[in-house]
Amino acid sequence: MGNRTAGTLDRALAWVCVHCPVCTYARKTQKGALFAFVRGIESRICPFCMAYERVYGRKAHEG
Repeated sequence: MGNRTAGTLDRALAWVCVHCPVCTYARKTQKGALFAFVRGIESRICPFCMAYERVYGRKAHEG
């Protein structure tokens, strides 16, 4: 499951993460409560953040 390639569904889910106000703020500021929140949930809970990582090759909170 870790070697999964990005397909059409992954790209659609990653698009949501790109436009998510919480993730966008975390990528922009790299500090604060929202940054910590995104870091804590992205790899375990949020399907949009997981898709972002598969499509772009970096974590949702990384700038």
